[in-house]
Amino acid sequence: MGDMRSLVKMLMVVLFLGWIFIWIMISTDLYKSKWTPKLAKNLNTTYFGPQGTNLVLLTVPMMFIAVLSCVYLHTQKKPTQPQRWQAKFRAFGLRMGYVGHYCWAFLFFPVTRASTILPLVGLTSESSIKYHIWLGHVSNFLFLVHTVVFLIYWAMTNQLMETFAWNATYVPNLAGTIAMVIGIAMWVTSLPFYRRKKFELFFYTHQLYGLYIIFYAMHVGDSWFCMILPNIFLFFIDRYLRFLQSTKRSRLVSARILPSDNLELTFAKTSGVHYTPTSILFLHVPSISKLQWHPFTVTSSSNLEKDTLSVVIRRQGTWTQKLYTHLSSSIDSLEVSTEGPYGPNSFDVSRHDSLILVGGGSGVTPFISVIRELIFQSQNPTTKLPDVLLVCAFKHYHDLAFLDLIFPSDISVSDISKLNLRIEAHITREDKKPETTDDHRLLQTKWFKPQPLDSPISPVLGSNNFLWLGVVILSSFIMFLLLIAIVTRYYVYPIQHNTGKVYNFSYRTLWDMFLGCVCIFISSSIVFLWRKKQNKEGDKESKKQVQSVEFQTPTSSPGSWFHGHERELESVPYQSIVQATSVHFGSKPNLKKILFEAEGSEDVGVMVCGPRKMRHEVAKICSSGLAKNLHFEAISFNW
Repeated sequence: MGDMRSLVKMLMVVLFLGWIFIWIMISTDLYKSKWTPKLAKNLNTTYFGPQGTNLVLLTVPMMFIAVLSCVYLHTQKKPTQPQRWQAKFRAFGLRMGYVGHYCWAFLFFPVTRASTILPLVGLTSESSIKYHIWLGHVSNFLFLVHTVVFLIYWAMTNQLMETFAWNATYVPNLAGTIAMVIGIAMWVTSLPFYRRKKFELFFYTHQLYGLYIIFYAMHVGDSWFCMILPNIFLFFIDRYLRFLQSTKRSRLVSARILPSDNLELTFAKTSGVHYTPTSILFLHVPSISKLQWHPFTVTSSSNLEKDTLSVVIRRQGTWTQKLYTHLSSSIDSLEVSTEGPYGPNSFDVSRHDSLILVGGGSGVTPFISVIRELIFQSQNPTTKLPDVLLVCAFKHYHDLAFLDLIFPSDISVSDISKLNLRIEAHITREDKKPETTDDHRLLQTKWFKPQPLDSPISPVLGSNNFLWLGVVILSSFIMFLLLIAIVTRYYVYPIQHNTGKVYNFSYRTLWDMFLGCVCIFISSSIVFLWRKKQNKEGDKESKKQVQSVEFQTPTSSPGSWFHGHERELESVPYQSIVQATSVHFGSKPNLKKILFEAEGSEDVGVMVCGPRKMRHEVAKICSSGLAKNLHFEAISFNW
């Protein structure tokens, strides 16, 4: 069909050029003197007479062209309206985009660390990260289907260039294409393999979320952007407040290097910083990475340790390896910034008659803060404390040094006398206790000199200052509404109604995003500076208390009771914990037996933190119905 159309077209062109040529030659002497007699002899027949020449040369070609053009136009593929199934196919792709957009209405709530929404439903940012991951997977899958469907639809209807169209008065498809490319990059690098094995790639790619939001918002427009505005608005308030907190350098008091090559860092804090057990703290060390922030478990209790905050760091991955190398070298200070701490809004550790804590490896660390909180509550004679069983599994014997961190170094016998603590420790990859221990693997403590720019960790707007956070949210949102109203009424409205033009589709969305950021910046900065001024006196007092620590620094580092290192009289609590600890070699804990043996208590709280397999096993036992007194709670930091 295509070859025939080309042949017909070529024939029409030849005929038309010949027709024009005859018209040009008619007025020449050559045509009149030489061509006319010959043409008249051959073409002026008895049928047509003297009109024969003009009929053949000037009339027939054009009439023939007219007939050929009918054939040509008939065989041309007519632009038709999409068939019914194509319209339904397009509608399907559109609905996939709608559902993905609905997912975005909740996407940023779980990653708002100082959220005022999550505590209302008993969640924290750390425990709800999985919802962010699920929503991210679902929304990106739906957006990918949406994109593929429209690419196929445009290809079927000869509109493939619509992929790169940027319509000033309607949906800019190119913005959606760019957003999808960024979204796919973030999606792929957030899969478990990249997130856990190549964290840096995941982290740096995820910083593109700002561009993703901008192009996505321009694609959907201001009206649809307002549907998902609440969670984005609250997230950016939280993100900016965290940025303001992170600009301060935190005072690092000491670092303890465990025989298992793990670390415990102790920071100074103001007495106004309150947090619950199982909280986490985000750390940033500029000498290692200018951008990376990493979360670590808080092991201290804000009630028991008024002026310090401690976290445990497992030596795993490039960042923690570099940190370990830094702290193992001969340095007297380290620049560190912090965010947090963040944790549950409330955590009642004494609500059960008995408490079974199951931890695997570094999963023991959240329970250190739980035990320290129980030590604080034991000082109240009216408080009924639960019996505590700590079941822990370690790969190697030297990992038992984690248990050295259960008690603060300045604890006394009387402080722990009311705590009924029993520890069952299992060493899974060794059959017996090592006969010798290298001296260099004993627990070591390094103390750091205070620097002029260092300051204690101060309260964040959130769990410590919900009212002030409410002021930020309310003032910034009211300011946003006022500015949007002013811009729309006195800038956008005159353009549309005085000139008759439609205001640019994307510019309206950009106005929303720009004014929202301005309002968040102004409101958050004012409240933050006001709170900073109020906390200034408290910071000075805390700095004085921290500086006094330098005069109390011990001449030798605390040792490890599992490695036979000598301790002074203050080590009596550690001897007590040794007596309460049973160490089992070459086997994993029999969790089913341990949990069912707790049937004697009416109310048993079971908390587990560790590998996924361990968490699932404990959850299965507690939900089996064989022991109705078990109340399960899992702690997971596997993002």
